[in-house]
Amino acid sequence: MASRLKYRKPRPFNFLLLLLLICWVAYRLGDFQQNEIPPASDQQAARVVRVIDGDTLLIDGDRRVRLIGVDTPETKHPKLPPQPFGDEATQFTVDMVEGKTVQLVFDKERYDRYQRVLAFVFVDDRFLNEELVAAGLATAEPRYRYRDDFKKRFIEAEKIAKEKRLGIWSLER
Repeated sequence: MASRLKYRKPRPFNFLLLLLLICWVAYRLGDFQQNEIPPASDQQAARVVRVIDGDTLLIDGDRRVRLIGVDTPETKHPKLPPQPFGDEATQFTVDMVEGKTVQLVFDKERYDRYQRVLAFVFVDDRFLNEELVAAGLATAEPRYRYRDDFKKRFIEAEKIAKEKRLGIWSLER
């Protein structure tokens, strides 16, 4: 006679253990520290050769990088005069990143219509995009599609800068 394989019913304990493991992994994936940089496939190290203005950088390889989710006052616009606090925003960015190696963190869209690289910029555990908004030197731009967690941070930083009347928010409106 042919031997039969015995069928064992799955034990409820094993199922519960598997379910707990899946929940723990999902929790850890969403449990990033505030300034934690995403996986390497979504980021790149680059040296900032020159700051063009508060929200645009020139990196090695002669590529322009536009900061995602923020807008600083214009200093180099071909059709507009320099705006108040534009020079301060540019100097803030120069002081923070010029000549340094930064981490460019990418979102779903990698390039804008001008073929500039779109990125969140981190240097020495500091988040340039957010710090510009927090200092009142940039506005948050929530109308564009990008990471919700960063969007919320920019909106909150702008709210606080407005309350404290920092930078552009110190001007009478």
